[in-house]
Amino acid sequence: MAVRTRTTLGAVVVVALALLIGAAALVLVVRGSLHDAAEATAEHRAADLAAQVEAGGPPASPGAADPEDDDEDPEDPEDPEDPEDPEDPEEVVWQVLGPGGAVVSASQPLTGALPAGDEDVVDLAGADHPYVVASEEAEHAGTAYVVVVGVSLEDVDETTAALLTPLLVGLPVLLLVVGATTWLVVSRALGPVERIRREVEQITGSRLDRRVPEPPARDEIGRLARTMNGMLGRLQDSARRQEEFVGDASHELRSPLASLRQAAEVAQAHPGALDEGELAATVLEESVRMQVLVDQLLVLTRAGEGRGQATRVDVDVDDLVLTEARRAARSGIAADTTAVGPGRVQGDPVALGQVVRNLVDNALRHARTRIALGVVEDGAGVRVSVEDDGPGIPEADRERVFERFVRLDDARARDAGGSGLGLAIVRELVQAHGGTVSAEGSALGGARFVVRLPS
Repeated sequence: MAVRTRTTLGAVVVVALALLIGAAALVLVVRGSLHDAAEATAEHRAADLAAQVEAGGPPASPGAADPEDDDEDPEDPEDPEDPEDPEDPEEVVWQVLGPGGAVVSASQPLTGALPAGDEDVVDLAGADHPYVVASEEAEHAGTAYVVVVGVSLEDVDETTAALLTPLLVGLPVLLLVVGATTWLVVSRALGPVERIRREVEQITGSRLDRRVPEPPARDEIGRLARTMNGMLGRLQDSARRQEEFVGDASHELRSPLASLRQAAEVAQAHPGALDEGELAATVLEESVRMQVLVDQLLVLTRAGEGRGQATRVDVDVDDLVLTEARRAARSGIAADTTAVGPGRVQGDPVALGQVVRNLVDNALRHARTRIALGVVEDGAGVRVSVEDDGPGIPEADRERVFERFVRLDDARARDAGGSGLGLAIVRELVQAHGGTVSAEGSALGGARFVVRLPS
């Protein structure tokens, strides 16, 4: 079932149970209260009659035969006091029972004596409703009597019936109102969801510029719409970067492939124009360049997928920096390590080693005579710096150098060994470790790259 149907049924069932329990409790409370009132009336009436019996003996029965009425025909069928034709019991009836349970006096002729035992509710002949009975003992002139009073429960039954009728009619109507209201409210609440669904259904890989409608309400659905639009924006940016990346990678790979093809065509068209050593050197150089480019592309891909910090161990950053400083010294460029102090972080040693290597390679590529390396640990983490005495980076380009396949004008020469991916790899790997990297001016006159890694 749809969410709207499930919600409506759930609301109706819960309200129905609550109403049924409440209605049953109401009927029981009202009926119990009226029953208790009738029972109290019977007890008070019995107590009054018992006091009367003890004071002056059993009272005379109402409607008893008067001596002046002896001339009346006892067989007259219209005589209301005819014992052969008793009236229906009144709402309150009483009897005074003498020794042996004989009826001494009564409020009206009844078929048999009222029960003087522990029975609470009894049925009387000719009555349409039961009676609640109360009894009280009395004594007069040495004779023991029992006063029994019965009060009709007609008012209790009629009041209960009058209460049940509106409940039986009103509860279904109220449930219909609850169901219809819930259906309308849920339908209105889910309207934006349906519009979002229709819009998302139209979004494809080539139409990531579309956005779902955002309702003005600041509720869960509004937050959902804004979250989805944010996700679509990130997907659009990712797709755009991927297209640019593929285009740039294809462009970069064309150069070594073109060099290899050109050397092969020359060797084939003009045998002997290239000696074997020159041809082998050309093939080896371009193959190495392609291998480096492909390796860097793989590093970037893995870093973008979050695999740049798969292994989390303690890494001594100063050891990584000193290792790269010894490698740099073998290239003929002086490496100053006086600012290298102890520094330890949690991360992937291979990825962090790649970060330091790329920064040192970049510094060696542009340095004239020396580079300077530094490691400083403070309360916030570890700061790694790599400086050179080269031409430096213009301030306007200090952010752009971290983009993929970006080379500044003085670094466009391919024989310098740059592919435009080294610094992009540094940023990806550093961000994967929760750190930052920035380019600054160096006191040596060239560029200074600073990497900040959290402890």
